[in-house]
Amino acid sequence: MAHGGGGELTRQLVRDRIVPKLANPLLVPLTDGAVVDFAGRRVCMTTDAYVVQPLVFPGGDIGRLAVCGTVNDLAVMGAVPNALSLALVIEEGLPMSTLDLVIDSIAAAAGEANVVIATGDTKVVERRGEDGLTITTAGIGRMRDDVRLAVNRIAPGDVVLITGTIAEHGLAVMSARESLAFETSLRSDVAALNGLIAAMLDSGADVKFLRDPTRGGLAGVLADLVDDTALSLEVIESAIPIKPIALHAAEMLGLDPLTVANEGKCVVVVAAGDADRVLQACRRHPLGASAAAIGRFVRADPPLVELITRAGGRRIVQRPYGEELPRIC
Repeated sequence: MAHGGGGELTRQLVRDRIVPKLANPLLVPLTDGAVVDFAGRRVCMTTDAYVVQPLVFPGGDIGRLAVCGTVNDLAVMGAVPNALSLALVIEEGLPMSTLDLVIDSIAAAAGEANVVIATGDTKVVERRGEDGLTITTAGIGRMRDDVRLAVNRIAPGDVVLITGTIAEHGLAVMSARESLAFETSLRSDVAALNGLIAAMLDSGADVKFLRDPTRGGLAGVLADLVDDTALSLEVIESAIPIKPIALHAAEMLGLDPLTVANEGKCVVVVAAGDADRVLQACRRHPLGASAAAIGRFVRADPPLVELITRAGGRRIVQRPYGEELPRIC
């Protein structure tokens, strides 16, 4: 189970067991989607499977999660999402009321994101456990011609932004589980980010990188950036937006909020001179009101993510090793 947690073990599993046997120029970059030349146009495609438990949680459900997650994977690649496929694996015994709720949620989320469910598949299988429903989605979108998103463009001095408060999705899902139930007003942040990302890209700023910090959380994305750029990253703890209730819930569960999944936030790397422009664009959008600059790339050896703590000390931030929060997306 730890191999599916989105941390270092997941990275090793994909890198060592899967990619070598399937390697090709589209797959090897292991980005959120693949950019394919089709009839003279660049098209982005992506796919994902959703196994969240419980199926309905504060602020969302597996249907909304599936639509928004796939839309976001397209948007952070610099694509304009157009259409999704939807595959449902339904276990016997799933209440029809739950299925109706999920399908209604899928329709609503697709409408918010301005995408269509263009094709799909439905299977009903024998009861296997407590999952009830698994959803797999794929998406396609037209690549914007005016973006140049590439890790190799990141340079010392570039600024890292986060578009809002962190850790709410993972903690909201955990709060809804019977074995760990506790009273909280936390709600998942699950949302389609294509509108917010379009606002940032339309601002004219030199945006170099986008990624939604899902499994592995903010820490996972920052660690990936350091690995891929060979630069160090200094992050200011006090600059990272987090609601007090999320911080308290993480402390109660013994979790580092930096490693907790988000489903409605985006990590952005931008040239230093354009950071304010991107922040202003974010803050004019409802999903970006709490956007903040949280760090800067520097040259240092060995390359590390260093968190400058509220007390003025420094600690190294690493991606989680295994599975801290199972089945959250």
